Amino acid sequence: MGIVAAGTSDMSVAREAARALCFNGHDAPIVADVGVAGLWRLTERLDEIRMFRVVIAVAGMEGALFSVLAGLIAAPLIAVPTSVGYGVAAGGYVALNAALASCSPGVVVVNIDNGFGAAAAAVKMLSMR
Repeated sequence: MGIVAAGTSDMSVAREAARALCFNGHDAPIVADVGVAGLWRLTERLDEIRMFRVVIAVAGMEGALFSVLAGLIAAPLIAVPTSVGYGVAAGGYVALNAALASCSPGVVVVNIDNGFGAAAAAVKMLSMR
């Protein structure tokens, strides 16, 4: 189980997910600041991310991390759009719609800023194995 945050401004939601996972007995490291605007940051951490059985991805702006990361890993990915962004990012609705419209298989989507909901879904996924 791991959490991947696109930018440092997504960290409050990533920490919410981590805390909820910890409460449920799951340690979840956070891989931070690996948004696809600097793709090398993500690819440098892929070996580590591929070790996670479930990945919670947290991203605002255009939510590009969800599709890119889901296409690069085998684990299920829970997308958490955040209200981070400006202009047409529209308080997280662009990232939410991008997550819902992702063409990458295995993406599960929770509501904007819902780190707790992502953690709850992850706990259920892990308990089924």
